Amino acid sequence: MQDYKMLIGGAWVGASGGESFETENPYLGAPWALVPRATTDDVDRACEAARKAFRAPSWAGLTATARGALLRRLADLIAAEADRLAEIETRDNGKLITEMRAQLRYIPQWFHYFGGLADKVEGRVIPIDKPGMINFTREEPLGVVAAITPWNSPLMLATWKLAPALAAGNTIVWKPSEFSSVSALEFARLFEKAGFPPGVVNVLTGFGSEIGERLVSHPHVAKIAFTGGDRTGQSVYELAARSIKPVTLELGGKSANIVFKDADLENAVKGVVSGIFAATGQTCIAGSRALVHRSIQDEFVGKLVELGRTARMGDPLLETTQVGPITTRSQFKKVLDYIDIAKGEGARPVLGGSQASRPECGNGWFVEPTIFADVKPSMRIAQEEVFGPVLSVIAFDDDEEAIEIANDTQYGLAAGVWSQNIKTVFTLAQRLEAGTVWINSYRATSYLSPFGGYKRSGIGRESGLTAIREYLQEKSVWIDTIGEVANPFVQR
Repeated sequence: MQDYKMLIGGAWVGASGGESFETENPYLGAPWALVPRATTDDVDRACEAARKAFRAPSWAGLTATARGALLRRLADLIAAEADRLAEIETRDNGKLITEMRAQLRYIPQWFHYFGGLADKVEGRVIPIDKPGMINFTREEPLGVVAAITPWNSPLMLATWKLAPALAAGNTIVWKPSEFSSVSALEFARLFEKAGFPPGVVNVLTGFGSEIGERLVSHPHVAKIAFTGGDRTGQSVYELAARSIKPVTLELGGKSANIVFKDADLENAVKGVVSGIFAATGQTCIAGSRALVHRSIQDEFVGKLVELGRTARMGDPLLETTQVGPITTRSQFKKVLDYIDIAKGEGARPVLGGSQASRPECGNGWFVEPTIFADVKPSMRIAQEEVFGPVLSVIAFDDDEEAIEIANDTQYGLAAGVWSQNIKTVFTLAQRLEAGTVWINSYRATSYLSPFGGYKRSGIGRESGLTAIREYLQEKSVWIDTIGEVANPFVQR
């Protein structure tokens, strides 16, 4: 197994405690690399390195145009290494090579976009109401940003944070998931190669339970950008609040894919399958609830089951595989537990409903693509995030009931609407409590469009023009052109 090092202050180092841990290949169910197990001392070193880099002329002295040039150079390097990095991600987290390759080939666009945006951030001159005064604003970086990323799309979700944060002039301490650290360490080499000064990007590997609290609460950290489960996100939010730090939180989801009776059924079936079985359901935007008009429910479920049965499982490194393994042992058990809970509540499995035992799945952590019918909106399977290939089908009778069911969860990340009626789609787009609504489509994202959630699905937005504002703070500057203070005891 390859023995990796962390990146702190421009140096590749082991953990201060000398320990490493194994990262496992979820298809083989076996370890394949050793990763440093960082300590709180390593957190202190990384945060100090990032603070020094933030203040150093080699970074702070760069013009915004020069920062943008670095980001665009990085984008070109990523493009050249995309296929290699995609294969590493697949070995590390078990997601399909076809999806990881598509993501890695798309990631450069974020760095090109924010590289171009870096010198387009402008302040304002305000026509102030005070005679003899000039007032203008500056947009300034926050400082050290702690980026904490999950295991399901490691480099894509890190990019959504790193690209705007660096374009704004911040420095980074990046803590990838302990289940998908190798791709982050390989990715970090490209920052060096692109010419970023030492300490601008630092990568800490280890366990959130051991170093997460120190990282979030560290006095040098000015902002937290986190993607993960809502319970962990709540803890991050509470910790950040103690030191009044801003946060961007992209958390869980229980997204509804709503199919009306006038929908193009063939496309809707494909969209619902894409929303839940693509990425093995291990995505925050998974359309894990299919809300189907009662008049077409039987026909639609039949078509769903028919297409779901054709899903090819197996080695995620094969181009032909469509459903890969669950990424971690603990998540594998959690998904199977939820399937048992659903059966116990009275939901009826019409497809799957168990661990996969196909020969092509080997010793991996596979769950059969699963569809439950007869699901009531109050069931746990319809309310809680499973994060696996498990779909709940819920019937509705009219538009109002569909909206009510769709909005009746603690989450609000995304939703899909399948209808040919323009009034229906515009009404749903307005009334659904979700940060993203897809109409006759699902799982589309872009560097140009903001992404984020309502309710417990998060705070703030990633991607698009909005994102860079998440990493800037506004300063108001006053200049007196009269040169005379009339009365020092009266506020001007």
